Amino acid sequence: MNENKTESVDFVRQIINEDQASGKHAGRVHTRFPPEPNGYLHIGHAKSICVNFGIAREFGGKCNLRFDDTNPTAEDQEFVDSIQADVRWLGFDWEDRLFFASDYFERLYEYALQLIQQGDAYVCSLPADKVSEFRGRWDEPGRASPDRDRPIAENLELFQRMKAGEFPDGTYTLRAKIDMNSSNMNLRDPAMYRIRHAHHHRTGDQWCIYPTYDWAHGQSDSLEGITHSLCTLEFEHHRPLYEWFIEKLGIFPSRQIEFAKLNLTYTILSKRNLRFLVEQGYVDGWDDPRMPTLRGMRRRGYTPESIRNFCDGLGLTKFNSTSEMVVLERSVREHLNSVALRRMAVLDPLKVVIENFAEQQHELRTCINNPEDATAGTREVPFSREIYIEREDFMENPPKDFFRLAPGREVRLRYAYFLKCESVVKDAAGNIVELRCSYDPETAGGQAPDGRKVKGTIHWVPANEAIEAEIRLYDALVTAEFPSRIEEGKNWLDYLNPHSLHIVTNAKLEPALAEAQIGQAFQFERLGYFCVDSVEKENGRLVFNRTVSLKDKKGG
Repeated sequence: MNENKTESVDFVRQIINEDQASGKHAGRVHTRFPPEPNGYLHIGHAKSICVNFGIAREFGGKCNLRFDDTNPTAEDQEFVDSIQADVRWLGFDWEDRLFFASDYFERLYEYALQLIQQGDAYVCSLPADKVSEFRGRWDEPGRASPDRDRPIAENLELFQRMKAGEFPDGTYTLRAKIDMNSSNMNLRDPAMYRIRHAHHHRTGDQWCIYPTYDWAHGQSDSLEGITHSLCTLEFEHHRPLYEWFIEKLGIFPSRQIEFAKLNLTYTILSKRNLRFLVEQGYVDGWDDPRMPTLRGMRRRGYTPESIRNFCDGLGLTKFNSTSEMVVLERSVREHLNSVALRRMAVLDPLKVVIENFAEQQHELRTCINNPEDATAGTREVPFSREIYIEREDFMENPPKDFFRLAPGREVRLRYAYFLKCESVVKDAAGNIVELRCSYDPETAGGQAPDGRKVKGTIHWVPANEAIEAEIRLYDALVTAEFPSRIEEGKNWLDYLNPHSLHIVTNAKLEPALAEAQIGQAFQFERLGYFCVDSVEKENGRLVFNRTVSLKDKKGG
């Protein structure tokens, strides 16, 4: 039982606390996460995963992973495998409770026969467009199907022949007989089965009639003894149908509870639109680091801890709202700050020659791996006559508020010495190609013996020992803060960001990064958090993806 029974507890936990206090279901808490295996999970699904698995864990209960595999034309084993991997990556385990709606096809068929025999379901011959027409609108009553009062015996015969495969797709549907005058459109004789001669990824060609989501979902919950069926708010108007089926069948009374789904600024969460981006080549697959899929976020370097923390911080309400992308990025940043190893990398290198550092002289500078983690230790970085610094850390004619390197000015090299620019070398076109500098050997500790101060500290890498790597800098995939709110005359594709990916090909990195492995997180000092690209690493290339910047971006 949850011991945190405070007034501030959210409404879902309050319901569960009350159920346990009353002894309902002997205090059991059993939830489920029921994805459709027709695509890859995205950040919106992460909230549902965290809610269902998290609440079950919190209350000492269980959570099932159940695939809603009722649409054979859109499902694939590839998606089943990827969803399981994503749930595990987020840190959750369904143990031995892996189920499929297709596990219950025979039971669902028997339930359908029961409803027909009770006079609560009938076989309808109306085509799909006519069904929609007869259903009417929310502000006007519907019209009954000509088949609504078909005799029970005839309904049973037709339904059995549907199952036997005697009719082509679209000939008949099985519909529940509820109320064509209901203000809730979901109760206007909804479809339970449709004929679909399609190969199923698990049952093969055994079935040619497939249950609808509304028919399969509640009964699957009941068969599994689900006590609290936690789902997102768009299913709120489906709950009366969920309860009607359970009541008519007289089966275990699972309870559906709805909470607000996750919406995120600058993010597309429509599965249809995400599939379009993949299939039309706007992105490089479902695991493209710009995608909001969990696979994409994992490849980009997001951690499961940061996603769980973000989802937990959202809370559970009955009101739809949109969360700020900067809040998710802040959660990622906060976790990486505590675990990421520090390294130095120069993305736009400018060569520096330290003229008073002997050509054969060579040092190792001790650098801290993570100041937030005392157990992370230190590393040694080579320091010699020639180094690289960021081009933007030098200005020939700087403004007053520029505190980095400039002619005649000193800066502090991170973990090394004070460095002073003596002269600038340019090519024939007037471009700066090299700086000639001097260093103060008495400032190895970062302080000058004479007490002089410098305001700027910059990072560097050794020129001769530096390794080269490709760096990929990512921005939002769309430019609109709310992509679902399309301006008149525009298409959602008009909001795709042409600058969502910038590739740096000539970056110079400290030598320790040559041993970077998939899954390792790094803070490139002053630049952001980065990770090894898993796909490129498997192909033998060293590529780093920027996970998130060091600070929130202005304007979101």
